[in-house]
Amino acid sequence: MFQRLLTHPLLAAAARMPIVTLTGPRQSGKTTLVRRAFPGHGYVSLEHPDDRREGLEDPRSLLARFPDGVILDEVQRVPELLSYIQVEVDRDDRPGRFILTGSQNFLLMDKVSQTLAGRTAVLHLLPLSLAELGSRPVFAPEAIGGALPRVGAPPARGLWPTIWAGFFPRIHDKKLPPDVWLADYYRTYVERDLRDVLRVMDLDAFDRFVRLTAARTGQVLNLASLAEDAGISQPTAKHWLTALRIASLIVLLSPHHANFSKRLRRRPKLHFLDTGLACYLLGIRDPAMLESHPLRGAIFESFVVGEIVKAYEHAGREAPIHHWRDTTGHEIDILLDLGDRLVPIEVKAGATVPGDALDGLRWWMDLPGNAAQAGILVHGGDDVRQRGAVTILPWFLT
Repeated sequence: MFQRLLTHPLLAAAARMPIVTLTGPRQSGKTTLVRRAFPGHGYVSLEHPDDRREGLEDPRSLLARFPDGVILDEVQRVPELLSYIQVEVDRDDRPGRFILTGSQNFLLMDKVSQTLAGRTAVLHLLPLSLAELGSRPVFAPEAIGGALPRVGAPPARGLWPTIWAGFFPRIHDKKLPPDVWLADYYRTYVERDLRDVLRVMDLDAFDRFVRLTAARTGQVLNLASLAEDAGISQPTAKHWLTALRIASLIVLLSPHHANFSKRLRRRPKLHFLDTGLACYLLGIRDPAMLESHPLRGAIFESFVVGEIVKAYEHAGREAPIHHWRDTTGHEIDILLDLGDRLVPIEVKAGATVPGDALDGLRWWMDLPGNAAQAGILVHGGDDVRQRGAVTILPWFLT
């Protein structure tokens, strides 16, 4: 059983709001989290046919059975319930009465925004972070520029086996073969849930699109090229890509527009949030194949992006994460906008840090008008050290 970092923000939200809505991809651990966090609440799974039937046919009786609070799991299966919850909350707005979870948050959030606006806190649970998986402290990028962080021993599993397995809790909790579990996950979630919601008629085209998207992880998005390769129109590709993003399978890093150069690229950068799922879609059969794969650097970068996104989301905050690239080929893999300063992050998959690895960071920090004072380089080795204004961190401290 893993201790989820979102537990405290979840409890804090329930202490101030009558409804808490927890979204996230299927199998990210939402049910386990809310049942551990709220042991005194009743529990109703709307995946269960009997409970779903009662929610549809007699919602008032269903809600009346739980005067002291209830967890309604997979509430997107009965969206009509939200209107009755609104009436209940308007009558009695005690904090923490209703804890809602939903996997297909592109369906759920549309109804929540229409019905429960101002009545619910919304939190987002992603698969395990490396810190949660190994019960390690979370590294805070905001602290960069101070003392070097303390580094313990590397995880026993190692870099490439960790990235290949991915971070869905059930794989690790039940010690399941990652490739077998991820194949089932892809079929049930992506092929069934996403396809049904999008009303996709050509399953082969959709499958081809998802796999081509995985092949572009860690790359600046070229929508026209992706659509052409998948054999679909650009509007369709954009629609399907939005669904993958809202379903928390991918994240698009918007370009940062600070005017350090007048020739900036405007396209977002695409990353798969779970590297295990990306590896499955790319046909990478084992960690050894990943270590020598042409996309290993891009997948490693997506791993680092995923860890940063999880660190913020599991603290109840939105990640202020971007990328930066100009037309001359200069780029920063990850750029955190902390409000009062920017923190550039470069990612290198190698176990050693070559002498020119910091050139891009130094060039960017020296741009006229750039007030950034410190940067980070994350690499695939174990070293942590300071080189001027750049902190070099190992892969397990991100």
